[in-house]
Amino acid sequence: MENRRSLKQYRMVDLTLFAVLLAVFESIIILASKRWFPGEPWTVSLTPAITAIVLIRWGPWAGIHAALGGLVLCIGSGAQPAQFVIYLVGNLFSLLVVPFLRFPGMKEKITSDALRTLGFGLAVLLLMQVGRGLVSLCFGHGWEKALGFVTTEAVTDLFTLVILWIVRRLDGLLEDQRHYFRRIREEVRNP
Repeated sequence: MENRRSLKQYRMVDLTLFAVLLAVFESIIILASKRWFPGEPWTVSLTPAITAIVLIRWGPWAGIHAALGGLVLCIGSGAQPAQFVIYLVGNLFSLLVVPFLRFPGMKEKITSDALRTLGFGLAVLLLMQVGRGLVSLCFGHGWEKALGFVTTEAVTDLFTLVILWIVRRLDGLLEDQRHYFRRIREEVRNP
C-alpha cells in the first residue's frame, strides 16, 4: 500500500513540475515574441513537446498540460473567448494517441527508436494543430484559418522534434514512470 501512495505522490509532484515548466517557459516565449518578433507569421510553443513527454510518462494526464499550454498562450496573447475554446479543446486532440500507447510494449518501442520518437512527437503536435483547425471551423472560421494552425507552427514542429530527440537520450525522462519505478527497484535489489 505504501508503494501505491508514493507513486501517486510522485505523479502529482511530477505533473506539477511539468506544468510549472510549461507555464513559465511558454510565458517567456510569448513575452519574447511580443517584444522582439511582433507581427511574425510563425509561432513557437513548448506545449506539444511537454505534452508528448507527459503522455509517455503518465498517459492521459497529459491533457492537463495540453490544455494549460493553450490557456497560457491565450492569456499571454490577449485572446478572445472563442480562441480560448479553440486552443484548449484543440490541444486536447493530442490525447487521441492514448489508445495506441496502451498496446503492449508500444511506449517502449516509441522511446527506444529515434524515428519512432520523432514520429510520435509529430503525431502529437499534428493532432493539436488539426484539432485547433477543426474547432476553429466550428466557430465559422474558414479553411484558410484552419490551415493556418498547421502552417504557422513549423518552428514549433522543429522545436518539438529536437526536444524529444534530446529527451529520449536521458535515462528515465521519456519513460513510462511505472516501468521506470519497477526498473529502478530491480536495479537496487540486484546491483
